[in-house]
Amino acid sequence: MNYIKGKVRNIIYQNKENGYVVAVFRVKETNDAKMEEYINKTVTITGVFLDINMEETFILKGKATRHERFGFQYQVDSYEKEEMSSEEAVKEFLASSLVKGCGKTTAAKIVDILGIDAIKIIKEDERALLKAGVNEAKAKTIRDSILAYSDADDSLLKLKELGFSIPEATKIYKKYQEATKYIIESNLYVLTEILDFNKIDGIYKRNHEEYDEVRLKACMAEAMKRLSFNSGDTYYYKDEIKDNLKKEFGLILDDDTFEEVIYALEEEDRVILEENRYYLKEYYEDETDICDNLYTMNNDNTTVLEDFLSEIEKLEEIEGVYYNEDQKSAIRKALENKITIISGGPGTGKTTIINAIVKLYIKLHNYMPMEALANIALLAPTGRASKKMSMATGMPAMTIHRYLKWNKDTNSFGMNEFHKTQENLIIVDEMSMIDVSLFNALLKGIKSNVQLIMVGDVFQLPSVGPGLVLNDLIESDLFTFCPLEKIYRQSENSYIPYLALEIKNKDLAEDFTTQKDDYNFLEASSMQIKEMIRRICVMSKTKGLNENDIQVLAPMYKGENGIDNLNVILQDLFNPKSDKKEEIRIGEVIYRENDKVLQLQNNPDCNVFNGDIGFIRKINKKTGHNKDTIIIDFMGNKVEYTKEDMFQIKHAYAITIHKSQGSEFPHVILPITMGYYRMLYNKLIYTGVSRAKKSLVIIGEPKCLMMAVNNDYASTRKTTLKEKLMYKFLK
Repeated sequence: MNYIKGKVRNIIYQNKENGYVVAVFRVKETNDAKMEEYINKTVTITGVFLDINMEETFILKGKATRHERFGFQYQVDSYEKEEMSSEEAVKEFLASSLVKGCGKTTAAKIVDILGIDAIKIIKEDERALLKAGVNEAKAKTIRDSILAYSDADDSLLKLKELGFSIPEATKIYKKYQEATKYIIESNLYVLTEILDFNKIDGIYKRNHEEYDEVRLKACMAEAMKRLSFNSGDTYYYKDEIKDNLKKEFGLILDDDTFEEVIYALEEEDRVILEENRYYLKEYYEDETDICDNLYTMNNDNTTVLEDFLSEIEKLEEIEGVYYNEDQKSAIRKALENKITIISGGPGTGKTTIINAIVKLYIKLHNYMPMEALANIALLAPTGRASKKMSMATGMPAMTIHRYLKWNKDTNSFGMNEFHKTQENLIIVDEMSMIDVSLFNALLKGIKSNVQLIMVGDVFQLPSVGPGLVLNDLIESDLFTFCPLEKIYRQSENSYIPYLALEIKNKDLAEDFTTQKDDYNFLEASSMQIKEMIRRICVMSKTKGLNENDIQVLAPMYKGENGIDNLNVILQDLFNPKSDKKEEIRIGEVIYRENDKVLQLQNNPDCNVFNGDIGFIRKINKKTGHNKDTIIIDFMGNKVEYTKEDMFQIKHAYAITIHKSQGSEFPHVILPITMGYYRMLYNKLIYTGVSRAKKSLVIIGEPKCLMMAVNNDYASTRKTTLKEKLMYKFLK
């Protein structure tokens, strides 16, 4: 491979987190014809370095490139440091700033006595420096510097030999430091904390036996975790685990070997076996802790509201609304009980009830505005859902992750069983989206004497993560439960909430293709859907609607009518290319100013969360070696991204139904085609339909919708939360 050898003369840019460096490098020698003219001259280099300094000679392997703005550069793929091949080089190293406590005189004395192998001797023999006449305190300082310096190099070299890239090796060492060597020697799978499991497994297989015990344990735990995220189960049976081990990793285990591996995982406290059910420890403990915390909370005294009816009448007059008997009952029970669950479909008034609970709670406690803020927390799993609560109540609301002070780097919460939040009333919306791990974290982080009100739609899609929390809480029949059935019409001919109810009951009306005030079904073949969506959007634009008003929801990213293809068409329609708008290419995707985009990950540091929709307001193309930046506006919260951050973003003209949960959109377009057949099931379509606030257009074939409505593809999740709750409360 081509190389250049020399020394760094100046560091222009260095990212301490990922190791990316832009530097000026003086070339001493090369085997690359393109670089020969640079011998004894400087060139700009770019690449990832664990550590880089101006006192060592580096051998850089890579290629000469020409950047469109920065000009000629040498792109470094890998590097190594030149071994010290003379006593003078060893003296120079010892006297450099890399070794503390050793000046030129001491360095010369050490090399005169220990010779050219001085570094190796010092590393292996802690008394070698004493033999060279160095006092004990200075000897310790010098040796510690050499060991720390060598440890990084040795670890980096070993990681490269195993098959990790320089950026990956750098990321590993920055995370684990001196523990890296131990991890390499004992259990490489520890690195799955920061790198992809399949990547680690592939490297491990190349360097160890396929059925090595360490690999079997790691793959079994991973197979169980993948089962949870594919099926939502919190426990598994033996045959399921064995089948998934074979499917995911090609491992075929007989019963004896399976039991040996499970026993080893039990001994390491990673797996729990109860009867014939196998749990990953974290999900077992999530369910157990939820039961314990709810039991403690529910034991607190309830409150009886003597003047509730007069207060609700006053509120009706102030708010200009009328609450039906079910709603009044839900509001009263929520205010009187420690734990209350309210569930209802679209149009049943859940948001109206949340507002009433907040207003009455403030009134009953005579809170001043600041006292209300200190005593009430409004929470939701997504940013858009929390913003909807805030708009409805006039109170601040936030995501559960932000409320609990989630740390992205450590995946831990600042508010926990040791440091609890202080609010007395907690209202959580969109409960169907919350998995066992997040619910457990929430219960740990709040006081045991709070009033907890959980609001949601039990028939919506369940959480992405494991568990069936809302359903299990309701099915346990242990907590105050307020179902909302009555639907409020938006107009005489409104149909959206009734369509949702028909889908839920698997009983579509015969005229479901007939146009209503807020609904239209447009028959189209799979080949016609994209053009039909484009035409609807063109027509909508003539009526003054824009991409902020219209949301296309589809089940899948790939395929002819998948989200990726739809976004290309819709971007061209709503935000076409223009000389007045800057744009940037990320892989195969072009983003331009004014694009509608979706956040894919939680980023609490910037107060932006998975499912938030924003608009690109500015793309700053930087000169020199400064990085391009993209400014995205999430409803007034402006967040800066670099190109490297854009993996968190996708276009949002069309998004998945899963990503739409917790949100409402004025106008929804929902394509239904046999191309989505794997995703056409009841709860998914119900969730998509229930996202529409003012109008809904379904495009496709009637038989596809009928098939989806009658398809219970979403199998019942295996959980033991309900069982554990009943045992805890009723024993």
